[in-house]
Amino acid sequence: MSLFKARDWWSTVLGEKEEFDQGCLCVADVDNSGSGQDKIIVGSYMGYLRIFNPRPVKPGDEIQPEDLLLEVQLREPILQVEVGKFVSGTEGLHLAVLHCRKLCVYAVSGTLGNVEHGNQYQIKLMYEHNLQRTACNMTYGPFGGVKGRDLICIQSMDGMLMLFEQESYAFGRFLPGFLLPGPLTYSSRTDSFITVSSCRQVESYKYQVLAFATDADERQETEQQKLSSGKRVAVDWVLNIGEQALDIRVVSFNQAVSSVFVLGERNFFCLKDNGQIRFMKKLDYSPSCFIPYCSVKEGTINTLVGNHSKMLNVYQDITLKWATQLPHIPVSVKVANLQDLKGVIVTLTDDGHLQCSYLGTDPSLFQAPRVDSREINYEEFEAEMKELQKIIKEATKTQDILPKSEKHRDLIVTAEVSPDLDAESQAIDSEVKAEAVPSVTVKITIQSRVTAQKPNLAVCVQAPLAVTCDQFVFDDLEPDSSETVVLSVFLKGNCSPSELEGNCMVSYNIPTELNPEGIPKVAQCNFRLPLRLVCSPAQPSKAANHKITIDTNKPPISFLTIFPDFVDPSEDDQANVLGFQFLTGSKTTLLASKTSQRYRIQSDQLEDLWLITRELTLRLEEHFKKQNCKDFACTFSGSIPLQEYFELIDRHFELRLNAEKFQELLSERAVQFRAIERRLLTRFKDKTPAPLQHLDTLLEGTFREDREDWGYLKIEERGLKLHCFSKSC
Repeated sequence: MSLFKARDWWSTVLGEKEEFDQGCLCVADVDNSGSGQDKIIVGSYMGYLRIFNPRPVKPGDEIQPEDLLLEVQLREPILQVEVGKFVSGTEGLHLAVLHCRKLCVYAVSGTLGNVEHGNQYQIKLMYEHNLQRTACNMTYGPFGGVKGRDLICIQSMDGMLMLFEQESYAFGRFLPGFLLPGPLTYSSRTDSFITVSSCRQVESYKYQVLAFATDADERQETEQQKLSSGKRVAVDWVLNIGEQALDIRVVSFNQAVSSVFVLGERNFFCLKDNGQIRFMKKLDYSPSCFIPYCSVKEGTINTLVGNHSKMLNVYQDITLKWATQLPHIPVSVKVANLQDLKGVIVTLTDDGHLQCSYLGTDPSLFQAPRVDSREINYEEFEAEMKELQKIIKEATKTQDILPKSEKHRDLIVTAEVSPDLDAESQAIDSEVKAEAVPSVTVKITIQSRVTAQKPNLAVCVQAPLAVTCDQFVFDDLEPDSSETVVLSVFLKGNCSPSELEGNCMVSYNIPTELNPEGIPKVAQCNFRLPLRLVCSPAQPSKAANHKITIDTNKPPISFLTIFPDFVDPSEDDQANVLGFQFLTGSKTTLLASKTSQRYRIQSDQLEDLWLITRELTLRLEEHFKKQNCKDFACTFSGSIPLQEYFELIDRHFELRLNAEKFQELLSERAVQFRAIERRLLTRFKDKTPAPLQHLDTLLEGTFREDREDWGYLKIEERGLKLHCFSKSC
């Protein structure tokens, strides 16, 4: 037992599998007993509200039942609990409980008991506010300098500050540049709200600025807290701290000046009222919570900082005065006066460990027993060492975790593409406007040398190509077994693909001794589709808008050799010139120079050049590879057609703008259509018939315009999709 551990004065565990956070703990004389003793109020995300009045117990003893003054379930998650003067007409303390969509204020009172069970406590709902926005946190104080009462400010998840003057809702304002909610507090000295934005900046907003800003809903009816209410306001001062903040506190003690404390992820800062840094402390650990409290030394402030290493550090300004070990990681820490004992440290963890402790230095009276000396048997130790080394060696072998790397793969997948097109096309739902859309058969074979569990086959091709079936599920494969599937590939979209390659991937599991469910593995292979799938032979064209020239270091090869599937052997005029007719309607011409080592590809459309150029280079490389020629190379020395490419990008951008325009127009039409429907429904439900005032005509016209806009939107989206394929080429 260490001398520097926190001394347990009282502790308990709250509920089972409940969750707690920073705002779930509060200490105050909530029942207005006047004794000066604080009570511990705890709320949980499960909706349980508990109030404790701890009494010291002996180490190892359980808490007494009378320590729990009240336990009630409020049915909604409790985000934060605070105690203040929240009820008009009285300066007594009341309990404010913040839920996701509700703010409730309760009065806590006790009744003297006549039996040994002690006093009885109950809560009474004074008032509640239903929130139209999801709440995040809240703060309270004498906003605007009011005397004898506290007002409440709630920050919503979308950046709106909702202010309540006790039983009535005052106004709501949006924070400028809001993205995510941060910690929020109120400074009574400057009458301002201080928060930390998602820009990692400490921001201060004057209450007067918020109050005098015009509300967006002043022209509407008296309904409060509308979803569109509020107006962005100007910030008073900003300080960039460069990190996210965990908590923020404003302290003002008699002997110390008013200060703003901000706990960051790696530092905690002390700021003046105007946002200037008074001092900062760099932390070498990850903090979890903090609380400033009054110091005995004039002009200084003490701070308790808890961290994720289960430590609680005590700082006097920036000087570390004490460090103590906690049994758990705290998410909230408070300083309370309990049973005439001042300065009790109250900590709460995220799983409900509530502890009251102090920083005493009670020494541990435990003494380690004396170890009996005995003679060492070296032979026995050596035998034990060998046995342990053998166990370690066996445990570090990888065969129990992963299979050994074998020379041959456990599962092999192969894909065989038919050299001829299908006699009867298997194309389904093709958008190509050609008379016939060809397809080609691909035969995929899976061979397994071991037991393969849950094999799944996925076949992928580049859009706008498509397959008749892209997913296959098989039963478990036995060793030395195989499976075969046959599918067809065809052109589905009305544009040319950027590549003619496909991929087969098989995922499966191989069981081991330590992992019977199997180790996941993947096997894959690629296949290449024929050029005849997307184009056919055609007469060459002499004129073209776009041309590129490919230079090689070898003499030109006759097209009868490298394009046998497109050239008729009986026609000698096709040896140096060849035409390709794409299924989409465009035409491309390929020419081979008779005097130089060059090839020219020309077409009326820029995107059609790529596929023929790619096919030409691949077939030339395969031809010279068969002849054991290793120095063959293709180069392009011309100018890159950037102007044409930029025109494609501009056209793509224009299509996107048109699609967004039609989407916005369609949304406006839909709102108008629903508004007309509501008015018609109101007229039809009216007991006294009234003229429709041409609402039916307006409904019919709006519906017709909706259909037209929807058709235009589908046309633009289809054009955008085709243009994406063209741009990828």
